[in-house]
Amino acid sequence: MGKTITKIEKSIPDKIILKRVAAYVRVSSGKDAMLHSLSAQVSYYSDMIQHHKGWVYVGVYADEAFTGTKDTRDNFQRLLADCRKGKIDCVITKSISRFARNTVTLLQTVRELKSLGIDVYFEEQNIHSMSSDGELMLTILASYAQEESRSVSENCKWRIRHKFEEGIEHHFTLYGYEKVDGEIKIKDGEAEVVREIFKCYLSGMGITKIAKKLRQDNIPSPKGSSWTLSSVRNVLINEKYMGDMMLQKYYTKDHLCKRSRCNNGELPKYYVEETHPAIISKEDFEKVQKIFSSKNNSMGALRYDYDFKGIVFCGCCGRNYVRKKNYKKYVWKCSAYSKNSREFCVSKQIPDSILHELSDSFEKEIEKIIVLPNNDVKFVFADKSETTKHWVQPSRADSWTYEMKEEAKRKSLERGEM
Repeated sequence: MGKTITKIEKSIPDKIILKRVAAYVRVSSGKDAMLHSLSAQVSYYSDMIQHHKGWVYVGVYADEAFTGTKDTRDNFQRLLADCRKGKIDCVITKSISRFARNTVTLLQTVRELKSLGIDVYFEEQNIHSMSSDGELMLTILASYAQEESRSVSENCKWRIRHKFEEGIEHHFTLYGYEKVDGEIKIKDGEAEVVREIFKCYLSGMGITKIAKKLRQDNIPSPKGSSWTLSSVRNVLINEKYMGDMMLQKYYTKDHLCKRSRCNNGELPKYYVEETHPAIISKEDFEKVQKIFSSKNNSMGALRYDYDFKGIVFCGCCGRNYVRKKNYKKYVWKCSAYSKNSREFCVSKQIPDSILHELSDSFEKEIEKIIVLPNNDVKFVFADKSETTKHWVQPSRADSWTYEMKEEAKRKSLERGEM
């Protein structure tokens, strides 16, 4: 007897699952033409997603960035955060170079999204990251994009350095001056403040008192905030105020991180005289430099251009750390605590030597250093990876050099204590 097979039709219809789709767009500069392009891209992707059957429009994440190699793009980070929260199923972007020109960053991001079940579609290359050969194609094409970025960066560097050789500044913005139709002119109100700073210093007033006086007079600093020791000092040592220019004081070491470094002889510098109107006479400027030189020689040479400038932050209040000199040693302190008191922040200072010792073991580019409580230091690298190290405060006995001990002994003998 043959078996009988009866098909029982399903009674529950298929559930229609809508795909939540977002787009990411970016342009590389603040020019009007680029901003128009950004607006056009946002409109294009908004319309495309909203009119696609089976898709739910999440939004278009748009950045106006100065370089495709940096990962500080706010809306890009917001996109990744929403992906991690499970708000997005698919991301559409124009091309690999718009998403990231750093191969490592691209692959890390794509792999993370892939692990979350999120597909990234690169429209220009017609690549889905979730496809079987998607990662291989992305690796090859991203390498080309990164090399293109390096080539563009090297061409820009050559053009800027060629200008320096001809005595032409690349970019001029300075407190006390303004550019009018391409010509550098004195800005009267700010110039008067500069003259007052030099006048006070030459009369014997210290940098601390000058900064305090400017704050009391409610005069905004070059950055629009309160005057500090460093902002006053930067005015007093800037040769541009006597009408000259030192070109190529800083340089960019790596085209990926774009971090500016002080030029301590790695590249040639160019000193150009009488390039613009002077606010301070050369005689007064030289007098100030002589005072600085004599003070530095009596205290030991001060280094103001240092390795961790601008990347050390407080783990308690979030403010930046500043490098200070304690006796003959350098330490890093929270700026809130340094300028005010422990009432503003309870963070600890960390010796400069310790910070160098901790960072010397890393081969990767350090992007950010966060000094945490309990003698911990978090290092954030350019590839967004992190690591935390613990340090031990050196004892006072260990920190005393032979010369320091001999000096202390000499002073004790002079006081008749020994």
